[in-house]
Amino acid sequence: MASLLYVCVRPEIGAADAEHASFRRALGVDVVDRLDLLREPLDPARLRGYSGVVVGGSPFNVTDNAKTAVQLRVEANLEALARVAIAGELAVFFTCFSIGVVTRMLGGTVVTDMPESASATVIDTTPEGADDPVFGPSGSALTVFTAHKESAATTPPSAVLLATNEACPVQAYRVGTHLYAAQFHPEPTPRDFADRMTFYRTTGYFDPAEFDQVQGQVLSASVTEGAALLRRFAETFA
Repeated sequence: MASLLYVCVRPEIGAADAEHASFRRALGVDVVDRLDLLREPLDPARLRGYSGVVVGGSPFNVTDNAKTAVQLRVEANLEALARVAIAGELAVFFTCFSIGVVTRMLGGTVVTDMPESASATVIDTTPEGADDPVFGPSGSALTVFTAHKESAATTPPSAVLLATNEACPVQAYRVGTHLYAAQFHPEPTPRDFADRMTFYRTTGYFDPAEFDQVQGQVLSASVTEGAALLRRFAETFA
């Protein structure tokens, strides 16, 4: 068994396959097992033997008005995974949609008035982030990829804010020692992110009429620190 597990919450198989490959490359390991929550409900026994879990992104939103039974089950599964991490039983790095699930579970508020379009974005490390073993070595600022329609209004109760910026004040936080949650996408290279855009051309993350321009900006971005975050996460809990 691989020591790391990628949890997939993307309905689009092609995008999910590519995201899995992105995480594997970013983590610097050849084998990262996969659990697809859209097709396989979470069984706690499935988590045994892993040193860490990374949760990918999704077009789902916590604030969606009409949710399918599958989305509701996925959200419940992610909450169960968060409880395992909060208890210190397993290290989990949540990204994108799943930070909203965790924020709501912790009693925080998820809002839709601070979206970020598909782009490379500079985020700032907080003083607490500077002391964190995963975020601290990145320095005072790092560039990452963002694309989201909702975010945490403020840092939820019991969480420690690790990274922020003006557009989206809650970019990353930690709960206890084993739960990390990021609004941004730490795993893709510029090429990965540009390719992912093709799956979401008309889903509201950018103006489809400006696809070529936005994709060109993504491809020209210098983004490397997200992968470094993931590698330090894996090393910290190895």
